[in-house]
Amino acid sequence: MTSVITGDVIKSREQLNPDIWLTTLKNTLSALEADKSLWKIYRGDSFQIEIKDITKSFEAAVYIKAAIKMTKGLDVRQAIGIGTKTYQGKDVTESNGEAFIFSGETFETLKKEKLNLRIKTASDTLNKELNLYFKLALIPMDSWTVNSAEIVKLTLEHPNALQEELGKIIGINQNAISGRQKRAHLEELLELNALYREKISELNV
Repeated sequence: MTSVITGDVIKSREQLNPDIWLTTLKNTLSALEADKSLWKIYRGDSFQIEIKDITKSFEAAVYIKAAIKMTKGLDVRQAIGIGTKTYQGKDVTESNGEAFIFSGETFETLKKEKLNLRIKTASDTLNKELNLYFKLALIPMDSWTVNSAEIVKLTLEHPNALQEELGKIIGINQNAISGRQKRAHLEELLELNALYREKISELNV
């Protein structure tokens, strides 16, 4: 059982300097997965990454979104597929199995449905439940400012850090950190991530 995220960067072609978001995307994917055979950027602004720990796939999608939204005007569409892996290719786009098919098929529906995050597993009941949660979570996530995105990314990178410690990293005080986390609805997203981990871990049973 594995998980695959297929995505693309929204409005990437409107950026005068594509190197900025492309470097960010490369750094973000490599931070999530050091093995370069498990992620790839293709067709300019599309990407795919395999997250072997299926319980971490939602957190990975949130992390990618936060990193990209730190560049004003940009966002990402992402489809999570969770299932079997039947073939290991030279790189992630050549590998195959349920997870890859689910992710690819779901990604194709995102633009039409005007949604930026969906999941597909072999369980229709679980898909229905999680996609409703995602739809609600996207209300604040799609509206993140650069500052909100930055604080989400920073918190995910330092999950055990106190607000004061996070403030020192980016040069603002603890109250400012608290305010940004609240505006990003970070507490609710972390609660959703905990629930997601619980639900997804049942697929491995």
